[in-house]
Amino acid sequence: MVKLEDRPIEQVREEVIDKLIYHYSHGVISADAFERRLDKAMASKDHQEIADLAADLTMQVDGDYTREKEKKLNINYSAGDVPDNETVINIMGGSDRSGRWKVPAEIRVLNIMGGSDIDFTDAEFTSPNVTIKTLCIMGGIDIKVPENVNVVTKAFCLMGGLDNKAPSIADRQAPTITEEGIVLMGGVDIGLKRTIKEKFVELANQMKALFGSSQR
Repeated sequence: MVKLEDRPIEQVREEVIDKLIYHYSHGVISADAFERRLDKAMASKDHQEIADLAADLTMQVDGDYTREKEKKLNINYSAGDVPDNETVINIMGGSDRSGRWKVPAEIRVLNIMGGSDIDFTDAEFTSPNVTIKTLCIMGGIDIKVPENVNVVTKAFCLMGGLDNKAPSIADRQAPTITEEGIVLMGGVDIGLKRTIKEKFVELANQMKALFGSSQR
């Protein structure tokens, strides 16, 4: 058996967080205890300290939990009739793309003294590679992405800026969103709509509602 300290720490962290969510969803630990332990599990860099957070939790994560977790946390891929590209034009105005929508392989955005909000958090990807081609003149784009996508930026900015706060990951199966184009006296902001902790808490509450109703 591999020693705890020789295992990848992120694997240990994921297993402990799964146990915390599972026991909270089944009413074994309180919401306060769940969030307190979750904070410590995410912040700690010590194998034993992380493992100890679930040492008193005896129930084993089952297949139902694993399937629900994958369904709720994995990127949504969808097939179907979707145009290869979509064009968004805002002149002294704004637009919002959010919720459950199908993402084409290319999104063209023209903003002149206007702005766009593009939210990929709950979107259905139809291609592993998505390109956002941008021309912003005295305008801007606010892009929200899930934490498990790759984001590449290639935009040229003149008297403007691009702020990419999205985490970079190496998962080959994760979709890649490439932001390219020209920004003149404007800005592009890329970031997460929900932090990873918020995502875990949301998942835990969804699981609690699911498992709680099934136990009645």
